[in-house]
Amino acid sequence: MAPLFELDPQTLLRAYASGIFPMADDRDAPGIYWVEPKLRGILPLDGFHLSRSLRKLIASDRYRVTADQAFEDIIRLCAESASDRPETWINGTIEQSFIRLHEMGLAHSVEVWDGQRLAGGLYGLALGQAFFGESMVSRAPSASKVALAWLVARLRVGGFKLLDCQFLTDHLGTMGAVEVPRKTYSVLLAGALGFDSEGASGLASAAFDALDRRGVVPDDVTPVPADTVSGPLSGKDIVQLLGHTS
Repeated sequence: MAPLFELDPQTLLRAYASGIFPMADDRDAPGIYWVEPKLRGILPLDGFHLSRSLRKLIASDRYRVTADQAFEDIIRLCAESASDRPETWINGTIEQSFIRLHEMGLAHSVEVWDGQRLAGGLYGLALGQAFFGESMVSRAPSASKVALAWLVARLRVGGFKLLDCQFLTDHLGTMGAVEVPRKTYSVLLAGALGFDSEGASGLASAAFDALDRRGVVPDDVTPVPADTVSGPLSGKDIVQLLGHTS
């Protein structure tokens, strides 16, 4: 769907850096509105809960997982209505704006494949050492959980500090997500973006693709060691990396 008006990428980046994000009333909505929740959902990267059943599923390589290989397909899948989600907040403006951010190297996706079929995944925005998770989708059992587990491993290896989930859901809560007040979130966000106590900023660095490069991250971050992982990544590698906290 083509956007009904253009949302400038720099406007989006300033909004996210301020703790605000856009939503739409539905897929065909002509405009957007800005949201700043009083209680913010976050998933502490050192508090991710990897259940025994999810650990077994990931280790089995039942699904193939990629990153940034089908961004546009993922965002469109997230925007589709489904039996468990008849309405969507992703309209044409938000979709096209995030595609532009992806082309700029700032928005990223994790894709979960069942054979050649896209079975689920997620997408979001990386800014400094913060990752703003936008939406996740599942068209096969536990596909979105697998995507989130791979994302957490990727963010930990890449030196990220904050995984913003926007709102806490029961689904996210089972995996370790919590709610924090707006003031607490603002402090966490400032730290992830590199703001000091006086508000001055030298934007912090993190590397979304560090997992692909086995832990090659900017000099100013401290990643989770990944030097024991070599060759093509497997589910067992991800389980091993998540084992630092799970």
